[in-house]
Amino acid sequence: MSQKQFVRLALLLVGLFILAACQPQTVEVTRVVTETEQVEVTRVVTETVTEQGEQVEVTRVVTEEVEVTAVPAAQQEVIFALYQEPQILNPYIATQTASGEVNGAMIEGLVGASAEGDYIPVLAQEVPSLANGLVTYDEAADVLTVTYNLKEGVMWSDGAPFTCDDVLFTYEAIMDPESGAVSTSGYDQITNMECSDELTAVVTYSPFYAPFTGLFGSIMPRHATGAPAEMQRWPYNWHPIGTGPFKMTEWVPGDHITLVKNENYREAPEKPYLDRLVIRITPSREVGMALIQTGEVDFVWDLIEAVVPDLEGKPGVAVHITPGIGTERLLLNMADPTIDATDDPANNPHPLLGDVRVRQAIEAAINKDEINDVLLFGAASVGTGELNIGWGGAGCELTPSTFDPEAAMALLDEAGFTDADGDGIRECNGCETAAAGTPMRLKIQTTTGNQLREQAEQLIIEYLADVGIDMFIENVPSAELFGSWASGAFRKHGMYDVLMYTTSPGIDPHSFMFDFFHSSRMPLEANEGSGTNYMRYLNADNDAALEAAGATPDIPTRQQLYCQVMQQVQQDVPMIYLYNRAEIHATSDKLTGYQINTWDNQTWDSENWQMSE
Repeated sequence: MSQKQFVRLALLLVGLFILAACQPQTVEVTRVVTETEQVEVTRVVTETVTEQGEQVEVTRVVTEEVEVTAVPAAQQEVIFALYQEPQILNPYIATQTASGEVNGAMIEGLVGASAEGDYIPVLAQEVPSLANGLVTYDEAADVLTVTYNLKEGVMWSDGAPFTCDDVLFTYEAIMDPESGAVSTSGYDQITNMECSDELTAVVTYSPFYAPFTGLFGSIMPRHATGAPAEMQRWPYNWHPIGTGPFKMTEWVPGDHITLVKNENYREAPEKPYLDRLVIRITPSREVGMALIQTGEVDFVWDLIEAVVPDLEGKPGVAVHITPGIGTERLLLNMADPTIDATDDPANNPHPLLGDVRVRQAIEAAINKDEINDVLLFGAASVGTGELNIGWGGAGCELTPSTFDPEAAMALLDEAGFTDADGDGIRECNGCETAAAGTPMRLKIQTTTGNQLREQAEQLIIEYLADVGIDMFIENVPSAELFGSWASGAFRKHGMYDVLMYTTSPGIDPHSFMFDFFHSSRMPLEANEGSGTNYMRYLNADNDAALEAAGATPDIPTRQQLYCQVMQQVQQDVPMIYLYNRAEIHATSDKLTGYQINTWDNQTWDSENWQMSE
């Protein structure tokens, strides 16, 4: 048996015995505070100081003791196991999916997404549309007007009334150039926003902005936040005030976050049915899987395809699965990673990945089918692009890449990367983007505590070694990988080689596609990091297609343009799509009222949850 075959067999065996390695007696269970006590916590603090007459931001780690008072035992309680601790809970700064699972139980928007993939009213009385007269479009002037009639009697969790002014404030905060909002896509098309009365918001767009319904997905309170320019330092970011069914009472870093029933929720006292929702931070999803089998947690978030056969049929456990919109991918940095947030990847290319032939070679060297078969037991589908489900991908036929190591080596030879010294690692010998002798050595990074990703990394390293590329792993906690611009997160600042994680578009894919692939969405100092084109991908044809897709109400035309973009992305390879994820979560079989939702966070309907006897 060859060394590579041995490695792949070992990975397969690891996948088969995940649960065996996580039996309850071997698991260190996280602690929930049961009485008032002093707890030592560590947090990261960013503050502005004056140095040599200039104001600069300084980030430091503070360890301190705080008094934590336990919430009394609840009659109705759910323990939700989350293996990624949120870094921040402000929905317009946070980039972790895990953050949404927590803030989704507290923070609401005007419109949400149903499990069926339809828009539904939340804080608005109804979803604006042409049919109900709340949307008008003056084609000659290219002006779109959207009216939101807000629900009456809604209060924030601190008892203050929710009004149109909060919607206006949310817009102001997103658009403030110093707020650090992750994305302003769509909001920057708003030419006017006003409150005709306390419960009516009128939003005007020009030019036409097609995915307007997906905006204002979270509303923030003016009275309980701060100045928009100070948004990254609001206390709200870690202790939000919302209109949702729950409110936060404590956050013990590394241990748990406690949410309790919001007595000011508009459907109280009947809802939420739960008295308490505890987010328990676990070291890994495997720990959560062990705990749900012993009844110590009631919900395990974000499972992988490989574990479904092991959990189905287990006493007390219900497995929920549906086709997902997320795709696990590799992000390839096209710009020089030693330059902080360059906006000019053409003149400052990545020394290895700046050549499209190298990126194409990496994709050709990866056996996506084997990753699916070995690690996912064939339960996933090979990735091709962003639009694997939903109306945005209708009629979009993308051909999966072909596993072809010989073609990969030919591309690398053509790009001027050869192994002249015979050590098995190629180096620059006449390449266009690196200094002579630069070895083909790349760093891959993903989130710690994710066994599937760690196994996939090992396989990818093996594949690339076969064609002369040396890749090494340097994984980091989720909060570090998905950190904010202000925190100096390397993803935001473009200081990486290859990243691996899952992300996905919403019901309307435009904002996601525009933010990922339009050249204007590179996170920069000039825009305070408000973009998600982390690859620093630049393609003028795609820019034009995305702009056109966002400027027409015709759905078939938009579909055609999105497909055109994805076909170009396949050729340029700023990303390598590994596999399309299924949406999988496990709950106690006593939990009722929960409905799995691939279009939203899983706490989207937490007001309906109950624990049966």
